[in-house]
Amino acid sequence: MQSFLLFSPEVANARAAGKPIVALESTIISHGMPYPQNVQTAREVEQVIRDAGAVPATIAIIGGRICIGLSDEQLELLGTSQDAMKVSRRDLPYVLAQGKLGATTVAATMICADLAGIDVFVTGGIGGVHRGAETSFDISADLQELAHTSVAVVCAGVKSILDIGLTLEYLETHGVPVVSVGQPGFPAFFTRDSGFTADFQLDTPEEQAKFIHTKWQLGLAGGVVVANPVPHESAMLSAEIDGIIEQALKEAGQQGVTGKSVTPFLLDRIKQLTAGRSLETNIALIKHNAVVGARLAVAMNGQSA
Repeated sequence: MQSFLLFSPEVANARAAGKPIVALESTIISHGMPYPQNVQTAREVEQVIRDAGAVPATIAIIGGRICIGLSDEQLELLGTSQDAMKVSRRDLPYVLAQGKLGATTVAATMICADLAGIDVFVTGGIGGVHRGAETSFDISADLQELAHTSVAVVCAGVKSILDIGLTLEYLETHGVPVVSVGQPGFPAFFTRDSGFTADFQLDTPEEQAKFIHTKWQLGLAGGVVVANPVPHESAMLSAEIDGIIEQALKEAGQQGVTGKSVTPFLLDRIKQLTAGRSLETNIALIKHNAVVGARLAVAMNGQSA
């Protein structure tokens, strides 16, 4: 396994020194935001994590290796390339074996973080059960990964383009705990409240770290969802965003958009329909998640020392 991993100098030094490390995905760079905001946001999120006392490790597949930590040039490559594949569990061996450029989704980033011994991963939002999944069976691989791979995932919940109720039911069935931060309600990415509650509310990084350590010490493998709502000042109104999402979903259906193309299409259309405000919200929540994730990594590192 280790022969596939290539650590950046910053991450290698952090590992040697026993410093807390936070994994970051790369699909958000290649498929989640337009250029140049994608690369700029990636660099700013990394700096947020450094400022909070941890070391960022953005993960991507480059030249047949799983790169744990990226250079500025590699971030720029991901942000500008039209050839970066969106890599989930299924795709990892193909992209590695073929030496292709790959941007890791939540599922693939969890796998790579676990291989690299990184316990905490920060993202924007996790995937989930898509609307109409009772007939399409369209369920994100992120959920199965959370059931099996022992990495804590800090996110702003799931986007309301998904069926949030069924997503939470799926996580419950597979024993994945959902922890909320600062409120009992489960957030819905652009908005602070989805109308559903999380399993547990743990507000401090020390409480979160103790919970996660206890789960894994009991031999209960699998991830933990740490649901951190978007800051008040950056949140969108549910009535507004829900109507826009319905319109975007309708357009996706009319245009025959399916599979991995659905989420990028919807995010781009939502950005257009909100005149760019959804992108501002997206950037704000990722930075907020980075603070919470870095503090969690510091707490987990301290409790395991």
